[in-house]
Amino acid sequence: MSDDLTEVQTAVVPDGYVINLWQRGFGRTVGPFYSRRDSATNGETMAFRVEEHHANGMNNCHGGMLMSFADMAWGRVISNQREIGWVTVRLTTDFLSGAHMGDWVEGTSEIIAEQDDVFTVRGKIWCADRTLITGTGVYKGIRSIVRKAGEREARGVA
Repeated sequence: MSDDLTEVQTAVVPDGYVINLWQRGFGRTVGPFYSRRDSATNGETMAFRVEEHHANGMNNCHGGMLMSFADMAWGRVISNQREIGWVTVRLTTDFLSGAHMGDWVEGTSEIIAEQDDVFTVRGKIWCADRTLITGTGVYKGIRSIVRKAGEREARGVA
């Protein structure tokens, strides 16, 4: 674990989730993020706990944070199932509910169309029994992911 995580960040992680060890960049700035793999479906659920640095002026999770999370959580299915990197072409979302300080927010997606190196995914973001966002993302595959033995486990994704 990183030394700069607070006790709250490490103590409240639900069973089955492991931290994503992003070393730099945007994900490290707006995280921490967690993930839980389903080896039967090769699917993954990403998650984060709403903290102060995610909040808007009303002390709820900022819509931009939810959009950023949707982008990462939904695009990740491409990395996992096709082992390629990707960039976002379009993200279309419907905001259905908000997330509050301390909420555990989860997200997942599925590939619904694929043509050449362009993927369309359908995704959902939720908190407990509340759906926060539904939508679709269009992503362009950009390169193969070359993993060394054990690298997935080292990233915290078993």
